[in-house]
Amino acid sequence: MRDLALIGFLAALVALGFRRPFFFVLAYAYVDIVSPQRLSYYLLNSIPVSMIVAGLAVVGWAVAEDKKGTRVPFRQWLILILLVYVYFTTQSADFPLEAKAKWDWTSRSLIWAFFLPLVLRTRLKIEANLLVMILSASAIIIVGGLKTAVSGGGYGELVMFIDNNSGLFESSTISTVAIAIIPIILWLSKYGTIYPPDWRVRLFSYALIFACLLIPIGTAARTGVICIGVLVVLMLMHTKRRILYLAMVGVIGLAAIPLLPQSFTSRTATISDYQADESASTRLAIWAWTIDYAREHPFGGGFEAYRQNKVKYQTVAIQKDGSVEIARTAEIEDKGRAYHSSYFEMLGEQGYPGLILFFLIHGISIFRMEVLRRRYRSDADEPWLSPLALALQSAHIIYMVGSLFVGIAYQPFVYMLVGTQIGLDTLITRRERERGARPFQKPKPEAPAGAELQPS
Repeated sequence: MRDLALIGFLAALVALGFRRPFFFVLAYAYVDIVSPQRLSYYLLNSIPVSMIVAGLAVVGWAVAEDKKGTRVPFRQWLILILLVYVYFTTQSADFPLEAKAKWDWTSRSLIWAFFLPLVLRTRLKIEANLLVMILSASAIIIVGGLKTAVSGGGYGELVMFIDNNSGLFESSTISTVAIAIIPIILWLSKYGTIYPPDWRVRLFSYALIFACLLIPIGTAARTGVICIGVLVVLMLMHTKRRILYLAMVGVIGLAAIPLLPQSFTSRTATISDYQADESASTRLAIWAWTIDYAREHPFGGGFEAYRQNKVKYQTVAIQKDGSVEIARTAEIEDKGRAYHSSYFEMLGEQGYPGLILFFLIHGISIFRMEVLRRRYRSDADEPWLSPLALALQSAHIIYMVGSLFVGIAYQPFVYMLVGTQIGLDTLITRRERERGARPFQKPKPEAPAGAELQPS
């Protein structure tokens, strides 16, 4: 029955695509985020759904979409350069077979990030793409939120749809994404046009935000807790009533503490006591190994280079015996541990050139959203634009902070976010050029009729 439901929904999206080719783009976002082929028992799991839908999207754009004034900005070229560079490091990877498997899905992520801005040429298409991204992620988030509310979840115990540790089904990844999309949900609830904001849209949006906040609790992912902290700070920076906002955050936080499950509080307590936590100590040791590895291999070791690491580290646990504190140390040896950080993932696999490209792509994206936010914050004709730039920027910042502790450097969701930002950027640039103004500069006021006849 689930297979039939998944196939029916996907078939409906594809059928709409033959009438409006942009629906192929939306279908790809759904397929890449929800991964219905993984959820299927028999029918979809043997078909290359992602490749088929992506091919239809490219053909639909080439045949039917408007391409007038199409420009490829600097960030898109950076994505293409990164794709080419990653291809060559894959050819000389330390683990060629494993590297090829990662290249298969990573290349699709980068190609789509390059292609997406070409089709996001209107506000409606940008909003539709964001809406499908949010609703696709919410399919996983709502399931996780409901299970958390019923059972309390637990580290490694919360299963969302399927017991799978890849994509958005991995606990730290979904925790990061769940918090990152909250600013975009708020924007859609206020400025959306596909579902015009009313009490139903707002009710669903607030309920979805609550589910997003439950995900770090249900997964007991410390990364999600840090992302919540970043979200609180970002919202504080841009709210007008800061005292009221801080009071609300404090009251909600104090009220939530007694309701938190023991599995969550005990795991988050290790954030401040990292020396006693084996997971945190492993990460620090792997990061140190990666820095040493990059000194000897400045161009990286290709995908999956972490498989060759061997580290030794000590954990220190403080135990109290009455008024006496006893420090117990243990030496642990480990090997083949993942990077647990997007930045060290890039450094170890793609070396310094890859890490520089990574910083440029994401750094420029965040900076350009700040330019848009400031330029249009008092524009009465486009009241939706500055808040959208802020929402995209906030989501990106939260994601980048979360990725410091999770190896999601090539996660398709963030590259869809980057592609959407580039699409918004190029849309506004194209509009300004059509008005005869420099991009992101206010157009000069037209001279009044007959002004050329007046004496100087």
